[in-house]
Amino acid sequence: MLSLRFDHAFADFRLQVDVRLPMQGVTAFFGPSGSGKTTLLRLIAGLEKPARGFLQVGTAVWQDGPQGLPTHQRRVGYVFQEARLFPHLSVAENLAYGQRRAGSPQGTQVDRARLLQMLGIEALLTRRPERLSGGEAQRVAIARALLTDPQILLMDEPLAALDAARKAEILPYLERLHAESQIPIIYVSHQFEEVARLADHLVLLEAGQVVASGPLSELTTRLDLPLAYRAEAEAIIDAQVVEHDTAFHLTRVAFAGGHLWLPLHSAPIGSLVRVRVRARDVSLTLAAQTGTSILNILPAVLTDLAEESDSQVMLGLDVGGTRFLSRVTRKSVSLLDLVPGKTVFAQIKGVAIVE
Repeated sequence: MLSLRFDHAFADFRLQVDVRLPMQGVTAFFGPSGSGKTTLLRLIAGLEKPARGFLQVGTAVWQDGPQGLPTHQRRVGYVFQEARLFPHLSVAENLAYGQRRAGSPQGTQVDRARLLQMLGIEALLTRRPERLSGGEAQRVAIARALLTDPQILLMDEPLAALDAARKAEILPYLERLHAESQIPIIYVSHQFEEVARLADHLVLLEAGQVVASGPLSELTTRLDLPLAYRAEAEAIIDAQVVEHDTAFHLTRVAFAGGHLWLPLHSAPIGSLVRVRVRARDVSLTLAAQTGTSILNILPAVLTDLAEESDSQVMLGLDVGGTRFLSRVTRKSVSLLDLVPGKTVFAQIKGVAIVE
């Protein structure tokens, strides 16, 4: 468990945080610019002083009160917005620097060859940083941070300095790192697309305060939180691939509430994939329909609803224990007499599901 409790003020800003986070997977700090995300990351790393608080990483207490472990004794890997590679060193030499800073006496416990393969940088070892693209440089920076043998990897908007093409290039590597690395990652971003693809746990920050903290799939569908009212409001579901229909280029996945058909996916049968079902793509009926082009029709219970505007209402749905959202008109709510506790059927086009 990662326990954070800080009360830190400077200029006209005050950060007050008291949360406990899992020591596995990816935890995202998400919120608007100026909400305290980077400050909190720097407090964990010991880069922000003075700071009052408590910090425990696993079983090790790094801070209790105003004093704590100095920065160089905190086993963190830190990836910044810019790669910050040493320009006079080759990629291999930058990585060797990370290995020399490993926190254990035996050196890094990370499998270097496996790490290079995971991040796709084996062919870059002889290059200098000026010969790397932005995405390549960030992948090298991530590898260097991991080779320091950290207890925790801190990533401060690592894609912010990249254009759309470079972001699209590096995101699959970050997803692979998420899937294969055993090191807990704290990921800071104000771009929800990155959070939706990578995070397991989410901490929502606003004006230095924690608005909510919990599993990503729960926080994105809570009607008392702002994420449920984004234009792209969605349910995020980790599902297992159970079938590929190559004749129709479709894949069927299983989750707690049933099955979903989605566009053909390259993941092998048995593997986990993350699917995202947007509220605008979920329509409701009172009876299961036949003779329809919609492939995904799931029984659901309406749990709660909230008016978004004069014309729109956001609905929360329980689909076999999995939470979905549906954005409908106020007129639809009236015509179908949609009230909490009512049984309905959620209809979702396969082509509308985001992978």
